[in-house]
Amino acid sequence: MIEDCLKLTTYFGERHRSDRAFLADIQLQLFGQREIATSILLRGAEGFGLKHHLRTDRLLTLSEDLPLVSVAVDSRSRIEALLDDLQAIEHRGLVTLERARMLLDDIDPVQLPEEPHEATKLTVYVGRQERVYRVPAFVAVCDLLHRRGIAGATVLLGVDGTAHGLRTRAGFFGRNADVPMMIIAVGSGERIARVLPELGGLLRRPLITLERVRVCKRNGELIERPGALPATDEHGLAVWQKLMVHTSERALHDGQPVHRALVRRLRASGARGATALRGMWGFHGETAPHGDRLLQLGRRVPVVTIIVDTPDRIATSFDIVDELTTEHGVVTSEMVPALAAVTDESRRADLRLAQPL
Repeated sequence: MIEDCLKLTTYFGERHRSDRAFLADIQLQLFGQREIATSILLRGAEGFGLKHHLRTDRLLTLSEDLPLVSVAVDSRSRIEALLDDLQAIEHRGLVTLERARMLLDDIDPVQLPEEPHEATKLTVYVGRQERVYRVPAFVAVCDLLHRRGIAGATVLLGVDGTAHGLRTRAGFFGRNADVPMMIIAVGSGERIARVLPELGGLLRRPLITLERVRVCKRNGELIERPGALPATDEHGLAVWQKLMVHTSERALHDGQPVHRALVRRLRASGARGATALRGMWGFHGETAPHGDRLLQLGRRVPVVTIIVDTPDRIATSFDIVDELTTEHGVVTSEMVPALAAVTDESRRADLRLAQPL
């Protein structure tokens, strides 16, 4: 277990370039050179950023500029050593740092204490063609989490990344066996703690992270609004906040998928940005794990929409989220201790970590 772990997340556009190369390639090359424990590049379905330009996969053109999200997780010292090189790259977008716990290889039982309404976010990283007893590993993990009463899980397919320090990327030819996948689940600390040793026994080389979150809504029911956070910590460092909205492609609001309606409403409200990531497998509540099938006309996949902003703007954004998730979904909130926002006109790049509140 790596106790003092950091998660570095970057939100940017698919066509963003730096030094005549795509930003995504530069970042993932850097993660591979530094042998980062785990990283993944995710292609979003829809979103907007600081300049409020809407990117969507509904425009079926050859010049799509979809949102991308890269995530890199390792010890605090190794992630902090990346920052100078990362910030030296000419780019536009949003960069965040968050605290996490990482579990590798042999998984020992852990204690996950929680406050009222808090839960644990469990993220499991596996390879695209990794198998458990002839079953795809992501299917086996979801089945186990479902049997153990975890509230829900979403499987996100990466197109590039590192696993145990080795870079793997998707290609047009080949099995892409080791291209990373991310399985995000939310459940009570007690249930997550009980399932961890089973996950360790299920996977050949488990790679897992744990984070504390607050559950705000479940299945349309309001449990508690996001915690009211101050603008800065006691040292004057800025504090940020994140909402994650777990819905489904089939969950509708006024005839359109909730995540699309949500992105458009947030964009019109002046929110800093939002990114919707379409999963390929998962479950929520009692529904059995399911997802896309070959030659399937309708989509039944889960979707995760991520919103990062200042605490006061998150309060406004949550009103929109609350309105659009009256029947479906799980909504969580969490503190983001460091954020750098970069545009053509300005660069806010202080990635010093605010203290936990």
